[in-house]
Amino acid sequence: MSEAAIEVHALEKRFGKVTAVAGIDFTVATGSIVALLGGNGAGKTTTLSMLLGLLLPSAGTIHVLGEDMLRHRHRVLPRMNFSSPYVDLPHRLTVRQNLRVYASLYGMDRIPQRIGDLAAELDIATFLDRPVGQLSAGQKTRVALAKSLINQPDLLLLDEPTASLDPDTADWVRTLLERYRARRNATILLASHNMGEVERLADDVLMLRGGKIVDQGAPAALVEKYGRNSMEEVFLDIARKQGLAAEEAA
Repeated sequence: MSEAAIEVHALEKRFGKVTAVAGIDFTVATGSIVALLGGNGAGKTTTLSMLLGLLLPSAGTIHVLGEDMLRHRHRVLPRMNFSSPYVDLPHRLTVRQNLRVYASLYGMDRIPQRIGDLAAELDIATFLDRPVGQLSAGQKTRVALAKSLINQPDLLLLDEPTASLDPDTADWVRTLLERYRARRNATILLASHNMGEVERLADDVLMLRGGKIVDQGAPAALVEKYGRNSMEEVFLDIARKQGLAAEEAA
């Protein structure tokens, strides 16, 4: 089996005449945290959707945890999970009911114990029996993260994992993700607009613009390369086609 958790080659996705992802290549090492960055329309969500098998590529290959996602997705999905605050869980079900459904889908044993462990770990015990539709945005974000950890995945795909959380809770969630990665040697691919989060968590960064990877590197290395003070300044340079990326493309 490959040492890489994710291997993508010449990946494309076209919607009619619109090219959302334009032939990208990247590798995510097992046990690493990689950030997928870019402005709106850069191709982040489309890329994540193809990695999950929700969208079929127009061209290219995807290997996840050593398996070809186009041929053997069923072998990989039990070892993956996904979280996004923009994908709602059923509002009429309680948090506990939602987690029970997803635990059953993943074939989990000792489901009540697993839900109890997650409730304690993510501080959601006080609203386990409340309908999801009655939760605040921050509470929904924590529940979405609990859902993503229900099967103790080897690969975790996260879209804005700390959106709508106050600074203290967001910091606590980042610590939880760091500990989860260390404890299980899990691989995490996250899309985030929080550059402080990226600088803290990410081993590597993939910068997307117009469906293409325009730069890649460790956060500190990118900050130095662009002569900036932070990843936020680097992000703005690349998003606005300024700095080294624009010079090299000229």
